Amino acid sequence: MTDTAPPAIPPSAQVTLPDGRVTIAPGAPQPSGPYANADLLPVPAEKRTWTTYNFSALWVGMAHNTASWTLASGLIAVGMDWKQAVFTIALANLVVLVPMLLTGHAGPKYGIPFPVFARASFGVRGANLPAVVRALVACGWFGIQTWIGGEAIYFLAGKLIGGSWSNAAHVGGYAWTMWLSFALFWAIQVAIIHRGMDTIRRFENWAAPFVLVGAFVMLWWMSGKAGGVGPLFDQPSKLGWGAHFWKLFWPSLMGMIGFWSTLSLNIPDFTRYGRSQKAQTWGQALGLPTTMTLFAFLSVLVTSGSQAVYGKPVWDPVQLAAKTDNVVGLLYALVTVLVATLSVNIAANLVSPAFDFSNVAPRKVSFRTGALITAVLAVLIFPWKLYSDPQGYIFTWLGLVGGLLGTVAGILVADYWLLRRTRLDLADLYRAGGRYWYAAGWNWRAVAAFLAGGVLAVGGASFKPLIDGRPIPALSALADYGWAVGLGTSLVLYLTLTLLTGRGRTTP
Repeated sequence: MTDTAPPAIPPSAQVTLPDGRVTIAPGAPQPSGPYANADLLPVPAEKRTWTTYNFSALWVGMAHNTASWTLASGLIAVGMDWKQAVFTIALANLVVLVPMLLTGHAGPKYGIPFPVFARASFGVRGANLPAVVRALVACGWFGIQTWIGGEAIYFLAGKLIGGSWSNAAHVGGYAWTMWLSFALFWAIQVAIIHRGMDTIRRFENWAAPFVLVGAFVMLWWMSGKAGGVGPLFDQPSKLGWGAHFWKLFWPSLMGMIGFWSTLSLNIPDFTRYGRSQKAQTWGQALGLPTTMTLFAFLSVLVTSGSQAVYGKPVWDPVQLAAKTDNVVGLLYALVTVLVATLSVNIAANLVSPAFDFSNVAPRKVSFRTGALITAVLAVLIFPWKLYSDPQGYIFTWLGLVGGLLGTVAGILVADYWLLRRTRLDLADLYRAGGRYWYAAGWNWRAVAAFLAGGVLAVGGASFKPLIDGRPIPALSALADYGWAVGLGTSLVLYLTLTLLTGRGRTTP
């Protein structure tokens, strides 16, 4: 008997509400055992309260951040003009919105986080594979964002304290005061996440408009320095619209998609709190592509202005803000950077890996412990190296991330939408021996599809500046399309293997 289209779930185990949401039946026991804990259990229907505004504010807060700014400004730094950069980013966010909405559907419907959702396709134990991959990526992102926040504190303190702070002795290539700023910002984020998800929701609600206003202030300041908005639009492309542009466009597009490919997997970590499907769908559709495009537009204009004023584009907004002699203006700009970085880093890079690491050992690792593990690993990844160069940041880091996570997204979409038609058994997601147990808790089809898609997506990519060369040079032609290759390969292969071999309830 296969479970590609499972029969209706017995009403004694779970109930479907009139609005389509599913919850544990009244009086039925909550899932328990080694694969469950309080943080991984389904959110009760009455506690799924996030509205369209909450999801939109979440995206405004996450999109309007320093790393998003450097995406657009980084494209200017590698030769695009403002029109090319905005076009690339707008298209990327429309593309990534599709898997975002598809995987986000399981959140409000079942109230489950990403690692539990992944158990349906990878197996109750096998879900640790995509969860850990996603978590390690988040560790890298958390480290990068924390370095940016520490940089803002360093420059701000330098303006206020003076040369004794800015010109302190160097350790490991940076002033020791920069390392201190990095550690301070790290501690602030851990303190916020320790207070839980509701604190994060409240923080996102007020941080979102604050950051947007800050971006417009940066634009006003730079247009004043440049003598008006005209010079901001006049900076020419170094690539034109011919072959040189299109050669750069595809890896740039995949990199921009890769930026949010992390959230396209673990968005159920947030949508599980959604009041309805409408709330998460409209909230994400209104929040992601519109705000990312607007922020990209502001970023490329300011960066183009910096090129007109300083002779070369300053792609790092912290470095750019530090060029002002107005202490009040600098203070506002850098506080905006701090709020923006806190907003995205906590929501996107601590919440999700905290659930992912908790999934590895539910009885031993809580949500808060998982967040602390993330924060520690983020330092060990050496984020200052990843962020030091726009070429490595956009094409190596984002390209590799997008390729691997696109592979996972393909499997999740194929399993949930094409095979199961969005029908899951909540109790079995937490139980050994149920329909998602497969062979010893692993679904070999998902693992095979993940490995094949991952090799094709990133095997031919350049790993500079991390290492020289390409692991599999013969696959270099696919490297510029990593996210699409990974998603398409894994989706088709997973469907093919499943339909050819069938799936028993407890065996492969």
